[in-house]
Amino acid sequence: MMRIASTPNASKLQSVSASASAAPASSTSSTSIRSSSRCYIASPPLVRSLACTSSRSLSVRGGLRSSFFPSEYDVVYSSLASKGKNKSYGKVLCMAKKSVGDLKEGDLKGKRVFLRADLNVPLDDAQNITDDTRIRAAVPTIKYLIANGAKVILSSHLGRPKGVTPKYSLKPLVPRLSELLGVNVVKAEDCIGEEVEKLVASLPGGGVLLLENVRFYKEEEKNDPEFAKKLAAVADLYVNDAFGTAHRAHASTEGVTKYLKPSVAGFLLQKELDYLVGAVSDPKRPFAAIVGGSKVSSKIGVIESLLGKVDILLLGGGMIFTFYKAQGLKVGSSLVEEDKLELATSLMQKAKDKGVSLLLPTDVVIADKFAPDANSKVVPSSEIPDGWMGLDIGPDSIKTFSDALDTTKTVIWNGPMGVFEFDKFATGTEAIAKKLAELSGKGVTTIIGGGDSVAAVEKVGVADKMSHISTGGGASLELLEGKTLPGVLALDEAVPVAV
Repeated sequence: MMRIASTPNASKLQSVSASASAAPASSTSSTSIRSSSRCYIASPPLVRSLACTSSRSLSVRGGLRSSFFPSEYDVVYSSLASKGKNKSYGKVLCMAKKSVGDLKEGDLKGKRVFLRADLNVPLDDAQNITDDTRIRAAVPTIKYLIANGAKVILSSHLGRPKGVTPKYSLKPLVPRLSELLGVNVVKAEDCIGEEVEKLVASLPGGGVLLLENVRFYKEEEKNDPEFAKKLAAVADLYVNDAFGTAHRAHASTEGVTKYLKPSVAGFLLQKELDYLVGAVSDPKRPFAAIVGGSKVSSKIGVIESLLGKVDILLLGGGMIFTFYKAQGLKVGSSLVEEDKLELATSLMQKAKDKGVSLLLPTDVVIADKFAPDANSKVVPSSEIPDGWMGLDIGPDSIKTFSDALDTTKTVIWNGPMGVFEFDKFATGTEAIAKKLAELSGKGVTTIIGGGDSVAAVEKVGVADKMSHISTGGGASLELLEGKTLPGVLALDEAVPVAV
């Protein structure tokens, strides 16, 4: 028998848990890394992702074991002594990643800086930018380099070209970049070679040169050492601000670090780590995660990782029907992953074991076909008729999800509640976006963890209300899953601090 969560309107919520206010069980494998005002409580994989991006004094607390910190992750320990809860454990040497903020005018003036950004913005058929979010996100780092007299060599990819593909040229980005930066951005016709060398040689301090799409060369994604060496040949140092590609070991994200020193994190990359690792690993509680999307299989790692951190887990999107069927409910022609029914059952059991309130919608909006003009109606989640499919969460679920979120201090959202591309089935997703905007105004930390959730808050017009919107899709997911990011691991360590 499933127990009902002790949240407002709990009778309307399907729940697998004890109290919604119960915190996840503590574990001796949890480690806290404190950096000034921030404190990261991370499982070993998250520590390996190196949340510490600041060079400020760090200490390590909790159940620390040497196996959790292999040398390749640049964290070592010694003299573990006291065993009291939340006590410092002897002396620890933590080597954090350098940030561009650690570099001052003396380090940057006149220097050629290879800046890898993520300018992979959508373009329409007329080559007009339809969403400049990623360009705007890169601006703070570029402006910092300009202000300190650096010669900025800007690199990015766009789309998934197979060789030189004109429609994936970065040329359409030049006007918007120039406008946002307040300088005339020069555009190269290639990303390596003699022309690039000449343009760099003529670039003044504070100037910006945009290289052509780095993925026009297949060697980029293969992380070819010779290609990486050619990219690095025109620069003195390296800054990675491309969080969206930090989960890939490519020539421009990982390979170039072998030839350019220092290699440091940009402000955007640092901010992403601060929120997706820092705020998630040591949140203000109660902490809720909202996970949506069409398939359980695409979010397994995220759900399993978050179950060890959150107090409340709200599920929506197409994945809920796999959970319903696992409970023996009829789901009509709704999307179901038959091979994931046992997994769904095990996730519900894990939530119960960890004291996490796993909340499923109690009513859904169903349709007679997958189309924007489909006939639709609202039914209880236990009464989906044959031939109908669920495409959104229902009004009762919106109300009770909102009530549950009212109890929180930190919320992370990854994945829509329904087929929000169809206006008729976008109500649930839009309601969640508006609720998070309201909560942000009350001081709740709201994190939009990449992907379709970003498109949803942009569509509703509340993006500027959120605490943080991740620019990464796959990178966000992998970080939330606790995986390591090659683009982060390749960067230089900050000055080690013994505490």
